[in-house]
Amino acid sequence: MQSTPRFLQGIFAFQGKGIESPFPLDAALTYTVPAGVITQPVYFRGGNTTDELICVVLMRDGKPMRYFPIGAKSDVHVPLRVVEDLDGGTVIELLVAAPDGVAGAVVVDFGLVEV
Repeated sequence: MQSTPRFLQGIFAFQGKGIESPFPLDAALTYTVPAGVITQPVYFRGGNTTDELICVVLMRDGKPMRYFPIGAKSDVHVPLRVVEDLDGGTVIELLVAAPDGVAGAVVVDFGLVEV
């Protein structure tokens, strides 16, 4: 079986709008599963430069799928190891939520594999 890795990654500056108000960081953090393909999330790694807890929210077709809290000036690694399949046409997007007015950067590395 042939597989193709895909990555949503980068370092993104942000200004918090409230921990309960996630917002998109960049178009590079959106992925649409190609028709006729199944994609599986493999891992999430993230880092936070601020002095506050932030959260990266994995959205699936506009609805929250997973929450990845990242502590103040900390990092997180979450192995997902085939938690579930994402069918063709599914849209995945990573958003960030941070306390209102908190400014900093988040490092995001989300790995998927198309099978």
